[in-house]
Amino acid sequence: MKGSELDLYLSLGYFRMHQDIFTCRYLVYDNTILPVHWLRFDLANVEFGSKQRALLRRNAAFTVEIKPFALTSEIRALYNRYRNAVDFEAPESVEFWLMSGSTYNAFDTYSVEVRDGDHLIAVGIFDHGAESIAGIMNFYDPEYRRYSLGKFLMMQKIIYARQQHKLYYYPGYLVSNYPKFDYKLFPCEEATEVFDDNTGMWLPFSWETVNALAADILDNE
Repeated sequence: MKGSELDLYLSLGYFRMHQDIFTCRYLVYDNTILPVHWLRFDLANVEFGSKQRALLRRNAAFTVEIKPFALTSEIRALYNRYRNAVDFEAPESVEFWLMSGSTYNAFDTYSVEVRDGDHLIAVGIFDHGAESIAGIMNFYDPEYRRYSLGKFLMMQKIIYARQQHKLYYYPGYLVSNYPKFDYKLFPCEEATEVFDDNTGMWLPFSWETVNALAADILDNE
């Protein structure tokens, strides 16, 4: 699932899970149906505003390296620290979320590694297509929480994707009435698009559009 094949499935509202691809229209949380809205950034239209530029300046002392992903003991240890500190149910391991027992990675997977000196403080994992990237995981050292490293990783992926002349960055989805995923809008809400699976079209993001799509999903369930 690489190159233009990955681009195609992403454009149809599919996403990676382990070594497969899937899509969904809603989640069930606390016995309530919550509509799902797949997102992408139109990279040509991304412009970082004052909050985004301030975050880049605040983290300018950190070093960033982007390279083909290799799972190391250092990355495993960082993820374990992260998983033990978060207040939601995170995947049991990086291996499980990416591979789920498979021995061959069907995706072209890269990582963003952020370091404070020699100390690894954040990792963002993403897949390459021909014209797009898909963000798969972000995790960081809980002691660096104040640096908003999850948002910083998203911005680094955008910077890299634009350098590689990609057209789109797919960060996953947000969920109606469940703001935990709203951070995915942080890099540039104005350049965000939301998928309408009734028409197969990507629409300019607005909360009015999201609410209309959510109502349609609920009417059809």
